[in-house]
This record gives sequence, C-alpha cells and structure tokens, in this order.
Amino acid sequence: MKKADVGVALYLLAAVIFFIVPIPSALLDVMLAINISIALIIMFNALFAQEVLDMSFFPTLLLFTTIFRISLNVSSTRLILTTGNPGNVVETFGSFVGGGDMIIGAIVFIVLILIQFIVINKGSERVAEVTARFTLDAMPGKQMAIDADLNTGAITEKEARARREKIQAESSFFGNMDGATKYVKGDATAGLIITLINLVGGTAMGVTRQGLDFASAIQEYGLLTIGDGLCSQIPSLLISLATGILITKASKEADFGTILIKQLFGMPKVLYIVGGTMCFLGLTTPFKWYLFMGLGLAFIVAGRNISKNISIEQIEEETDMEETEAEEIRKPENVVSLLQVDPIELEFGYGIIPLADVNQGGDLLDRVVMIRRQIALELGTVVPIIRLRDNIQLNPNQYIIKIKGIQVTEGEILFDHYMAMNPGYVEEEITGIPTFEPSFHLPAIWITEGQRERAESLGYTVVDPPSIIATHLTEVIRSHIDELLTRQDVQNLVNNLKESNSVLVDELVPKLLGLGEIQKVLQNLLREGISIRDLLTIFETLADHAATTRDTDVLTEYVRQGLKRAISSKYFAPNEVTSVITLDPKTEQDIMASIKQTEQGAYLTLDPERTKAIIASVETEVAKLENLGKNAIIVTSPIVRMYFKKLTSDYFRDLIVVSYNEIESNVELQSVGMVTG
Repeated sequence: MKKADVGVALYLLAAVIFFIVPIPSALLDVMLAINISIALIIMFNALFAQEVLDMSFFPTLLLFTTIFRISLNVSSTRLILTTGNPGNVVETFGSFVGGGDMIIGAIVFIVLILIQFIVINKGSERVAEVTARFTLDAMPGKQMAIDADLNTGAITEKEARARREKIQAESSFFGNMDGATKYVKGDATAGLIITLINLVGGTAMGVTRQGLDFASAIQEYGLLTIGDGLCSQIPSLLISLATGILITKASKEADFGTILIKQLFGMPKVLYIVGGTMCFLGLTTPFKWYLFMGLGLAFIVAGRNISKNISIEQIEEETDMEETEAEEIRKPENVVSLLQVDPIELEFGYGIIPLADVNQGGDLLDRVVMIRRQIALELGTVVPIIRLRDNIQLNPNQYIIKIKGIQVTEGEILFDHYMAMNPGYVEEEITGIPTFEPSFHLPAIWITEGQRERAESLGYTVVDPPSIIATHLTEVIRSHIDELLTRQDVQNLVNNLKESNSVLVDELVPKLLGLGEIQKVLQNLLREGISIRDLLTIFETLADHAATTRDTDVLTEYVRQGLKRAISSKYFAPNEVTSVITLDPKTEQDIMASIKQTEQGAYLTLDPERTKAIIASVETEVAKLENLGKNAIIVTSPIVRMYFKKLTSDYFRDLIVVSYNEIESNVELQSVGMVTG
C-alpha cells in the first residue's frame, strides 16, 4: 500500500477507535491540535485553489473531517464527565477564549453557532444547490460547443476528450457538493447538542459525585464544556468557510487573492470618492478627526498611486505590442505551418457569416456535424474535419468548397431568401429571381419569406440557404470521398474491426495484402458510391481471393459480388420491374479482346473510333431512361464491368454499371435498350 493510503486509513480508523476506546488527555490535546491544523489547511487550499476541480475530493474531505471531529467530541465528553480533566487545549479554550467566565464563553460560543448556522451554512447550502442545478442544465450546451469546435478544427480529438471529461467532473463535483453541505450543517447541530449534554451531565456529576454546590459545579464544568464546544466549532467554522469559498468562486481558473484585491482597489476614482467622504466625515462630525482624516488621505494617496501604475502599464503594453509586431516583421516566415492542407474547406463571404455564427442563431455548424454523421452511416467512412472560414475576398453571398486546398465548386445564395424548385409537375409560376440550384444545376427561383407559404402550397420544393449550402457540401463530399480516404483512416477501420475479428485481420493484413492495397479497394468501392460499412464481408472476401490475385481492380469486383445484397437494395426496388440497359455481346467481346495485362495492372487499348461509337450509343440509351424519369443503369457481364466503367467514367459521372453477379436472384429486370458500337 502507498503511504498516502495508509495515512488516510489510519485517520479514519482513529476516528472509529475514539468512539469506543477512552484516550488520555495528552493524546486528546495532540488530536485537537491536528484537527485545527487540518481545518486551516483545507480553508487556505480552498482560498488559493485556481480551479474548483483542484479540490475535486472536497465532498469526501467534508465527510472524513466531520467524522473525526465528532469522535474527538465524544472523547472529550468522556474525559469531562469521568475525570474532569479533558486536557490543556480544552481548558485553554474555556479559560482564554471564553475569558475565564462562564457567561462570556457561552455568549462567544452561541455567536459562533449563529454565524455558522444562519450565515455560512445556509448560504453555502443554497449556493451549492443552485450551482449544481445550473451546471447540470448547462451540460448539453457545453457538449454541443465542444462538438462544434471539434468539427471546425479549432480543437483536436484529444482536447475534445479532455473537455468532455472536465465537464463530467464538474457536474459530479457540484452535484456531490450539494449533498456534502448537509454534513457541515449536521456537524454544527451535533456540536450544539453535545455541548448541552456536556453542560447538564458535567453539572450533575459535580453535584452528585464530587459534592460541589450547583454554582461551583456549573462554573467548573461550564467552562470545560464551553472550551470543548469551541474546540469543535472553530475547526467546523473554518471548514464551513472553506466550503463557502470553494463554491462561490466566480472564476474557474483564477488567482483569487490578486483578482480580489484588483477588483476592490483597482479603480482610482472609487478610492478618490471614498477618501473624500472619509475626510468630510472627519471634519464635520464628532468622530475622531485624525482617524477618519488619516484613512481618507490614505485612500486618496492609494488612488493616486494606482492611477500612475495604470498609466505606466498602458504605456508598457503599447510598447510591448509595438515590439512584438516589429519582431514578427523581422522574424523569418515560419513556412512549416503553411504546409498543412485541410482535406475539406468551406469558405464564405461576410454576408454568410450569420449562418455560421451560433450567437446570431446560425446552425451551419450543426449541419456540418450532421453531414459527417450522415456520410458515416451511408458510406461507412469517417469524413475528415471540415474547416469553415470566412474570406473577405469573396462576394458577400458567395461560398466556395475546396478539396485538399483546391477549389472544386462554388455557389451563391441570397440571405433572407428561399430557393424554390419546380419538381416538374407544377404549372403555375411564381415571381422571383431566376437561378440554378448549385448541387445538381437545376433551374430554380429565389423567393422572399412572404412567398414561401404560397410556393409550398403550389407544390414547389422550397429550401433555405443553410440547407442549400449543406446539400451542396454533402454532394461534393460524396463525389470526392474516395480520395479523402487516407491510409491512416484505413488503419483506424482495421483497428476497429480487429477488436471483434482479430483472426480475420491477422490473416489478411499484412500477410496477404498491404494497407495500401486495401485502401485502393475501398477507394474503388467509394468512388462508385458503394458503402464500406460492412467491413467484415469486405475483408472476408479479400481474404478468400487475395491468395490468387493482388490486382486491386479484380479484388474490387470480387468484393462487389460479395456485397450483392447491398448493391441490389441500393439500385433495384423489391417487387418492381427495373428498366435497365444491357451491353451488346459483340461489344463485350471487343472490349475483352482489347485488354492488355501488365505488371502494373490491366488497361484498355480500344480503337478511338470504336470508343467514340460506344460512348455515343451509351448517350442515346441513357437519354431514353432519363426522359422516363428513371436512373440510368447498365448491366454487363462480370468480367467486363470494371473495364466498361473505366471507359465511360470520363463521360458520364453518375452512370451506374453493375454486373449480373451483383444482382440478387429475386430482382426483376427489363431491358429497354442495348449499347452497341
């Protein structure tokens, strides 16, 4: 056991023993002196603690010290009643502090009791109760603020975790303090009752056992009782004071003494007014003039000195600021900080700042958090931190989205307006400012708040500016999520899977595939919008086929076939016939014949004219489906799928290409066209 553990155990054990075993007066003197010392240590620790959590065990301390103090009370009571000699400390408190007089000592004792009950305990109990309530009520807001800071990149994951732990510790501390203040109140009550018992019992013992008359007995035992009560109540008062100090600190991190003195005596004009008032009272009233005049002049002089110090500090601050600015100019530029590239950035003009400012009611930060959650659920990958920043070089209502420091798209909104889009069946038009929806480039109209209800009643789709930006950002992330997946992200996914499937991970990584090869497979899936959330199935499929090939494109096709249920549910509706486009068998054969295998992988060597003809045919067939309001889906044989997808990816960004092996057997398909070339 550690020495500290032994010390705490002995402290509590001594309290229990003192309840049972009589102790000599000399040992009681030592224990009472230790009790007073501990009370002083607790009070000054509470006074100078910079943060309330520096004394997070204060509620437990209250319980320990209360039990120990009551055990000493019991021991001193036993000595008073049995021997009439409770020791030097109790006698000194009774004779010196109480003035050697039963009545004076009783009055001092009652005053201490009243101060502790009415002033300190009552106030501390109420403050602890209110603080606990407000701390618990503020927890959700603090958690949201931490999430917002984490999402904007203002803090790291480690800092966010530390802040959350601190919030939990604070709520636990103030909740415990709300109950712990009852210990102090109960201790004061117990001390009063024990003192009355000592007085009555001691007087009875003096009259019946020692043959003293009533006046002598009550004088002798009364002084000892008052001394015992003072020995108990003064440490109790100190700890009550420490409780009040700790829970009434306005600042969680502060140099208490310095700030208190600065707040009291930091304004020269206040000292001038007080000094003038004291001098006026000394001259015009019967008060001792030298006392009030002396205090008044002292305040005026102090105010004058503080005013000089403030002027000097202001000059020093201005000088330091100028020197700092000059030093920054002279200092060679620190280019290391400029090398960092944010994965995703959303920059906006000053007109959009209210949408991102929580204090102005903006919820763009919350929407960004929801985007990361939505992508995680939809695609099974963690979106990097999205950096939000204002850019005065942009137009007020303009925003741009960057991927790895390069702008990929932009948009513009009208503040206090709504975007109305015709879903295609609304005939009645509404007046507004024509525009295009930035995510899908659909025609739209900017309308005012007053037109919103009418537009919705007519059937228009109406969205507010934050939703426009959030949707645009979501689509950009979806289309670039594959290049945002880093090796570190893959390692984190592997670590998460290893916690529940260590055998599979150990078999696959790094024996069969390296981290980079797994990354390429996952990127291939994400590039076509396939979720990697079912990582167990993906890894099992890779483990099954990695022994025969390490071509990441071929492995991707095997994984897609392993995810056929997910792919079918994504593109094909159950119990419905889905219209699709097929690939001409001759075209498939020509594509297969033009594949060249190399050590770096396979690629197509198709004739440019033939490629042009195939693309033209795809465009024709896709237009037929789009005119019917349906998704363009092309179904090919498994061996051709990946090559055909590569062939068309530069021309059709959202074209869906699936193989027959990726479709569930219960899905009904209807071919409405065929790609030839």
